[in-house]
Amino acid sequence: MKKVKILDVQFDVCNKDEALSRILNLLETRSHEAAKQIVTPNPEMLLESQKNPLFRETLNRAWMSIPDGAGILWAATFQGSSRGNGRFMRLFKAFWTLLGLILRPSSCRKIFSERITGVDLMQAICAVSSHSATPLFLLGAAPGIAEKTKEVLEAKYPGIKIVGTFSASPRDDDFMAIQAHIAETRPEILFVAYGAPAQELWIAQHLKKLPSVKLAMGTGGAFDFIAGTKKRAPKWMQKAGLEWLFRLIQEPSRLKRIWNATVRFPLRMIRL
Repeated sequence: MKKVKILDVQFDVCNKDEALSRILNLLETRSHEAAKQIVTPNPEMLLESQKNPLFRETLNRAWMSIPDGAGILWAATFQGSSRGNGRFMRLFKAFWTLLGLILRPSSCRKIFSERITGVDLMQAICAVSSHSATPLFLLGAAPGIAEKTKEVLEAKYPGIKIVGTFSASPRDDDFMAIQAHIAETRPEILFVAYGAPAQELWIAQHLKKLPSVKLAMGTGGAFDFIAGTKKRAPKWMQKAGLEWLFRLIQEPSRLKRIWNATVRFPLRMIRL
């Protein structure tokens, strides 16, 4: 599978169907391969990886890395079109491609054909797992959220086999309890909702100690969206790359995170 690097973080160039095909092949195999980790880096995570070498290494060692965020699609397009240009031309192309992202989002799909958000990929995995009743486990989020997420997923995907939920933290003190729950329920898919970078680092550190698990993925706020405790942007805003604006209106406390994704990240790309 073709790969591309943005700010020293590697991504797989694929669409959702290709990613799911690869995931399905993994779940169907009966060989004793090492468990695999999926990561879904967004602009904020790339900025964090610049100052956190362990996080950057974790992202780059993942079995699959999927671009989450319109900013990643823009960055790949801008990077490809401005390579070798001088500063003035880079500034012009940055402005032009950012304008294209807003007015014609398809113009930023020259490298990645589509944006695959973490919540969308999680639900797609749930859909394919329901056909074979592959056991899965929901770990993390605030108390009660994983249980509500389980109820929603079971109603949406008949045949899905969610064998457990547990609202524990990524602290080392909680690992023995998590390990015991997973050893008892024996899931093959593990979704972890601790938020980045904690969830990616936790998976990389502990996955080998969870022998039943074939596939693990950090899901950020996906449980909250599925459970309905937080609303997602309307489809037109998602397609236009404006989901960040909807989340800012919904959660003004995210201003710093939105600033990082929409201002600091483009500036960091331009300075390359």
